[in-house]
Amino acid sequence: MKKKKRKDAGWYALFTVPLLFVFATIVLIPFFIGVGYSFFSWDGLPLNPKIFVGMKNYVRLFSDSRFMTSAGHTVIFTVFSVLLINVIGLAFALIVTTKLKVRNVARAMLFMPYLIGGLILGYIWKFILGDGLSYVAEALGSSSKLLSNWLLDPTMSMVALVVVSTWQMAGYIMIIYITGIMAIPDDVLEAASVDGAGFWQTLFKIKFPLLMPSFTICLFMTLSNCFKIFDVNLSLTGGGPNNATEMFAMNIYNEIFSQSNFGYGQAKAIVFLLVIAAITLVQVSVTKKREVEM
Repeated sequence: MKKKKRKDAGWYALFTVPLLFVFATIVLIPFFIGVGYSFFSWDGLPLNPKIFVGMKNYVRLFSDSRFMTSAGHTVIFTVFSVLLINVIGLAFALIVTTKLKVRNVARAMLFMPYLIGGLILGYIWKFILGDGLSYVAEALGSSSKLLSNWLLDPTMSMVALVVVSTWQMAGYIMIIYITGIMAIPDDVLEAASVDGAGFWQTLFKIKFPLLMPSFTICLFMTLSNCFKIFDVNLSLTGGGPNNATEMFAMNIYNEIFSQSNFGYGQAKAIVFLLVIAAITLVQVSVTKKREVEM
């Protein structure tokens, strides 16, 4: 018995140690090095000196108007995107789990946008919401704001980011909700039908409570992804016009690579991490408490 346990432990080590090594090399070690850099003033060039400034980089954050503005943009974008992605994803899931004949085709088509890379997706929609709308407006002789170049207007640029992110993520979130819906026991739904429960009563009184594990996962994923958005932000709006759509991640990127403030940018990244971790942990703890046993 002891020999078998030792043999099993050897196999576990064979598969887990390389993964732990890769994780430590790619994630843990760079993270702690980055934390160390956040206490220095440095331009990122190896030959240039690193000047220890202690907590000054962190104190400086609170007087950085551009960083605080990007934080506001990120919060606004995240609130609207999370709501739309989850509402639309859940609606799609409810539709394709009915007796719809083309439900399998619909699932595939709705999921496909998620397979497109964020940078490519942003460039595609940049043409559609930029020059594409301008051509349509010119052909129709219209001066409507909805048919003008969205990416030249600060408000419409933010709307464009929300629309594109929702279009990309809703199909993926739909798959998670489909899994949750299909896990609901049929006898529970049949009992509700026998008792005279209508569609809305079944939805709000039975399906939603039993879907709380799916809500927990979907809210966690959408919150974290929306707060961290960078690729679509970069390719669709580039943070413009006039930094009106610059998000957390893009502000950090610009600080480090455009302005060569490596230490200060690292301090922003650490604060960014703490903010996301705090928000997602609170969300998970709140939704976990509302989960029910099936």
